[in-house]
Amino acid sequence: MRKTQSKIKLLLVMCMAFILAANAQPGTSGTHIPKYDLVIVGGTPSGIMAAIAAARLGKTSVILERTAHVGGLPANGLGATDIATRGATTGLFTEFVARVKKYYIDKYGAASDQVKDCSEGYHFEPSVAEKVFGAMLKEDSSKITVLKMRQFDAEPQNIELLSGKIARITVLNRETKKNEEFAGSVFIDATYEGDLGAAAKIPFRVGREGKDEFNEPGAGRVYKYWQGAEGPGTTNQADNAVQSYNYRICLTNDPSNSLPVEKPVNYNRQEYVSMIEDVWTGKHTGVQMLEVTPAMMEDNRKTLAAGGITKIPGDRWGIGKITNMVQLPNHKTDGNNQHMAFISTDLPEENWPWPTSDWNWRDAFAERLKSYTIGLIYFAQNDKELPESFRKATREWGLAKDEYSDNGNFPRQVYIREGRRFEATCFFTAKDATAVSPGKRPPVHPSSVTASHYALDSHAVRKREPGKIHLDGFISYPTSVYTVPLGVMVPRQVSNLILPVPVSGSHIGFSTIRMEPCWMALGQAAGITASLAIDGRSRISDVNTEQLQNKLIDQKATLIYYKDINPSSADFKMVQFMGLKGYLPGWEARLDAPVDKQQVLLWNKLSGLKKTISQGAITRKQMLASIYLSLNKVK
Repeated sequence: MRKTQSKIKLLLVMCMAFILAANAQPGTSGTHIPKYDLVIVGGTPSGIMAAIAAARLGKTSVILERTAHVGGLPANGLGATDIATRGATTGLFTEFVARVKKYYIDKYGAASDQVKDCSEGYHFEPSVAEKVFGAMLKEDSSKITVLKMRQFDAEPQNIELLSGKIARITVLNRETKKNEEFAGSVFIDATYEGDLGAAAKIPFRVGREGKDEFNEPGAGRVYKYWQGAEGPGTTNQADNAVQSYNYRICLTNDPSNSLPVEKPVNYNRQEYVSMIEDVWTGKHTGVQMLEVTPAMMEDNRKTLAAGGITKIPGDRWGIGKITNMVQLPNHKTDGNNQHMAFISTDLPEENWPWPTSDWNWRDAFAERLKSYTIGLIYFAQNDKELPESFRKATREWGLAKDEYSDNGNFPRQVYIREGRRFEATCFFTAKDATAVSPGKRPPVHPSSVTASHYALDSHAVRKREPGKIHLDGFISYPTSVYTVPLGVMVPRQVSNLILPVPVSGSHIGFSTIRMEPCWMALGQAAGITASLAIDGRSRISDVNTEQLQNKLIDQKATLIYYKDINPSSADFKMVQFMGLKGYLPGWEARLDAPVDKQQVLLWNKLSGLKKTISQGAITRKQMLASIYLSLNKVK
């Protein structure tokens, strides 16, 4: 009996010790250092999706987020989802979109204006994005730990590298002011800046390549009318310029939910005065200016003096002169920089040091940008040298008082369009997103982890320059739906690090990948890749690509896009597999069409099989299914 009691006491002591260790401050001196399957730096959408994808495969994660809120830019004003072809990127991204739509249906009703304005879930208020991300994380809370106010600094003392692997990292708890350590099997850099990758000494690029390096449209120094051709001053030379940042401001014209924009403490009117003539004359940066004459501009001045509004083709009016607004539910907008203006919410040049600077510098710039942005709106609404009709129209808008209530109703995060771009096993350039010939696809990457689609798109890198038709580097060039290879986020130097946000590519190549839907998809792929590496005890670079792709497809990800097939289709997995192997080079799978002789010859050549099929005897689906089964049997 005594022996039994002693054993029970010992067991209780051991259990208590375990509980105390588990509840100790993470990694503080002399305490237990927690270890997770995945250590994710950055509570961005990409980081969130990495954790969720891994959790669904049974893996634990910790998300270390610097601020008091997760969700990155979608939770900070980027409510108009940047994707050119809906359905090109799916998986956890479209799960997020579907949940946004459901939120509005549940709260306001299916026939409500809010559901209409959410555009099938692709447009949302900042607070709704944060709620949806939070709900998704909560469902896997047994596997995912979210720690906020944890700052990682890209300093060598904050990372321990052993034999080409990250063993642990050190972060600052911004609330306690103490350092904490975290160990993991795989580490994911989901920051917009690429701080973890830099600390791990992965080679990276900042700035713009010249056209001579990859022969990309828009490379180097470029001046072009918006939606027009390149103009005088264009040299296409490389430089260290970084595309500008801004805040995606949430404005409303609903008087019951609008707060007036107050004059900022550090207001500097001289920063905005060149806009005065732009408003009076209707001058802007669009291609329509090629047809605008001095007489038209003078006539516009007279119209405005008489209380009218601009008549110049392409000119924007009121708040639209300084922000490009997309409607969101509840009378709100996603207010981005205005592409057609010389002065808007972007602040070029001053952000160039951001990617490689410390957080003291970044925080100071964030405050500078906030003051500049508020000052810009205040100027447009109040400066007496502007037309009264313009000021009146601009004053219709104010800050939404039910957003960012803990931050003066202003976004909490700067929109970091581009930070470090790492040099990984694959390097993405414009050619990877550009059709090989008109109507065709871009090159198909057999190792694709997502399809995506957005223009080659960069914001300005320099402020207004006398005589120039637009700001340097403000460009957009068309692309086609493309595939993104796994290698853009897999570095060579460190075997347990994945980089789904600061991916590998040129400035122009990165300019299309850098959209949140693609980053979410890459985060999902990163979470699955990490899980497979852990299960196989392998390097990230040694993960079996087809095994990864099968897991992605199981989680409804689209790896190659077809107009007539989606993840709910019974043949989706087969089409994805065969498409990446070159069997379906067109934009449609056309599974129900009869197979023709030319198709039989091509598919036999690709498969190495010798199927004899009469023309029109069976459908494309039937022959593809036969080849698909044969290829999988070989494995």
